[in-house]
Amino acid sequence: MKLIQHFVNGNIFPGKSDRTGKVFNPATGIQEAEVKLGTKEDLNNAVKFAKEAFKEWSAKPPIVRARIIFKYKELIEKNSDEITKMIVSEHGKVYEDAKGSLTRGLEVVEFACGIPQMLKGEFTENVGTNIDSWSIRQPLGVCAGITPFNFPAMVPMWMFPMAIACGNTFILKPSEKDPSCSLRLAELFKEAGLPDGVLNVINGDKEVVDAILTNKDIQAVSFVGSTPIAKYIYENAAKNEKRVQALGGAKNHCVVMPDCDLDQAVNGLMGAAYGSAGERCMAQSVAVAVGNIGDKLVSSLSKKVEALKVGPGLDKNSEMGPLVTKEHLERVRGYVDLGVKEGAKLVVDGRDIKLQGYEKGFYIGGCLFDHVKKDMRIYKEEIFGPVLSVVRVKDFDEATKLINEHEYGNGTSIYTRDGDVGRTFANKIKVGMVGINIPIPVPVAFHSFGGWKRSLFGDQHMHGPEGVRFYTKLKTVTSRWPSGVRSNPEFVMPTMK
Repeated sequence: MKLIQHFVNGNIFPGKSDRTGKVFNPATGIQEAEVKLGTKEDLNNAVKFAKEAFKEWSAKPPIVRARIIFKYKELIEKNSDEITKMIVSEHGKVYEDAKGSLTRGLEVVEFACGIPQMLKGEFTENVGTNIDSWSIRQPLGVCAGITPFNFPAMVPMWMFPMAIACGNTFILKPSEKDPSCSLRLAELFKEAGLPDGVLNVINGDKEVVDAILTNKDIQAVSFVGSTPIAKYIYENAAKNEKRVQALGGAKNHCVVMPDCDLDQAVNGLMGAAYGSAGERCMAQSVAVAVGNIGDKLVSSLSKKVEALKVGPGLDKNSEMGPLVTKEHLERVRGYVDLGVKEGAKLVVDGRDIKLQGYEKGFYIGGCLFDHVKKDMRIYKEEIFGPVLSVVRVKDFDEATKLINEHEYGNGTSIYTRDGDVGRTFANKIKVGMVGINIPIPVPVAFHSFGGWKRSLFGDQHMHGPEGVRFYTKLKTVTSRWPSGVRSNPEFVMPTMK
């Protein structure tokens, strides 16, 4: 059986522990690999190499770092099919969705190629007589990222390319459920010319996470996952004087106004609710039907949910793949059972789906609830599966109030033809990412990603300008020089030395 190990100081590293985790192919339900679960000692060893590598890497001119990242971009593109299939085989999402997630990660790499421009500071001449002042951004040191199972390539690529471009070194702790592509991404970065020790991968569970939070040489921690864990990461990393960005859970609402293009709204909701089997922090899991649109919306949705093609991710006909593990499958089924008990109307029931030849796979069909109330757990809690709840409200004000009162504020969207409604929604809604006739409002790489309320702990969002600010610290210099003898003239074209 395949054994997935660590990547430390430019090489595959076995680690000190004999503990392993199981890695399944969700489409078949068969275990295909074991992953080494690291120890505190393994993490500290990786930090030692990263700290040493930081001395030379941080001193390299930004343009030199950018050239390596350019090469890295080319290698990811060249090996995109291999990486995409790794995502499919360990997470389960369909091929095109997996490829799309890799592309969104690659866009951050592309953004990082422009790091010389982004690291430019500010300069003011003569803040006082013959006194100049300027600001510069300098790297932090060793940084760490703790990433979730749902995007085994994209979310790590939201972190380490930006951190490394800014001159830091990095320790990545990927999800132990689908770790393979993180190792491949690290190997490709080395192939691109990244010095040993700059990017390291330590697989593991809570032991490694706690080691990251307590290691004194790690300066910053990035995290994406559930809200309880995000809060734990934030509290403990901050307690140990680290900079933290911890992105948590979500319950994203899509407001459907009576004047909207209903076909557009329904198609958008289908992709946003059932794409990646609902295992997205940006999944639209609540449709808020305003006024008299509810019956038409549910009727249109139900037909499409019933026709949803569920199957293995490498099958070109599949629109939705399996869930990541058997345990998660049972959790999602449990929420559907709960919704029925709570009194919501289960319009489409996908719990008992069976696929010939894939009977052991972790499959559930699309589920659609109607007449969901705000006091129900299926409304309040993040399900993280292909379950869409329709909540009916009388008007726009009730819809916005519903969203603003929810504990999560990650993403939201609205479908309408009314510009005033769209503008008011964007202005008044207490959510970090907003879409207007856009189902999944994930910002492009040169903007920044992050939610509000209990969807984000910390002050700065991921990638884009916020990513640069997170992975650097500001220094302001004020100087005055005495007059002196001018140097002799030089007649050689000045070059970078």
